[in-house]
Amino acid sequence: MGSRMVNNLLKAGYNVTVHDINCNAMKKFSDMGVPTKETPFEVAEASDVVITMLPSSSHVFDVFTGPKGLLQGGNLLRPWLFIDSSTIDPQSSRELSVTVSKCNLKGKKDNLVIPVMLDAPVSGGVLAAEAGTLTFMVGGSEEAFLAAKPLFLSMGKNTIYCGKAGNGSVAKICNNLAMAISMLGVSEALALGQSLGISASTLTKVFNSSSARCWSSDSYNPVPGVMEGAPSSRNYDGGFASKLMAKDLNLAAESAKDIGQKCPLTSHALELYTELCKDGHETRDFSCVFRHYYSGMDEL
Repeated sequence: MGSRMVNNLLKAGYNVTVHDINCNAMKKFSDMGVPTKETPFEVAEASDVVITMLPSSSHVFDVFTGPKGLLQGGNLLRPWLFIDSSTIDPQSSRELSVTVSKCNLKGKKDNLVIPVMLDAPVSGGVLAAEAGTLTFMVGGSEEAFLAAKPLFLSMGKNTIYCGKAGNGSVAKICNNLAMAISMLGVSEALALGQSLGISASTLTKVFNSSSARCWSSDSYNPVPGVMEGAPSSRNYDGGFASKLMAKDLNLAAESAKDIGQKCPLTSHALELYTELCKDGHETRDFSCVFRHYYSGMDEL
């Protein structure tokens, strides 16, 4: 994800400095003439804006507050804006925003004397990152959001301001929660339809012309052979890995638990995707839930 976002920033004419623990990724950009740094702190020293895209909240905190992290400069930071596009829990996003707000800038940026944090997770996956068509869900200062909008639009086609710090992360986990549950529902309905004698292609046409229409039916159909280009038609290769869906469902379940809200469908979806990963499908696209639970139901 991050490397594709960098490519689009470069295409838009931005000067970019890169750090990654993956040496191959660093070499790729170095060979392109893009400056690379050995630590997050060195990136911060060379940047006015820092964008992070990381696997989990522990990685995010390590990059920001760990040894040689982005905030190592403490009261004298160069970057006026930090944008975290990782998918993490809202509580962590809000905690990090507070931590950033306790720092000071080396020099003033307009009327700012302290740096600003935006949580800006994305939707669209690797293909959208490559095509520059991501959707950014952004939480934090609206003024900072408006200032950063050209950056977002160099990497995506939609930017939605979601409100206070952490709300971008709220939007992301709720979006993926709905996506997981709709995929399970579409998969089960298509499997039942086939068992009762109607082809998945025909039933999909019905769905997409009726009230059952959704992204899982009209853009990401889980049945192999129904939709050319969907992961299901290339043996569930690529796309959004099942282990990432399980991670996001766990973030939603834990967030619901923190506020005492019951989310039975979230819990059940998490159980199914956790089982899917334990059975060796963690790297396959999350739509493989269809084949795993309804084997023998491929479109003929």
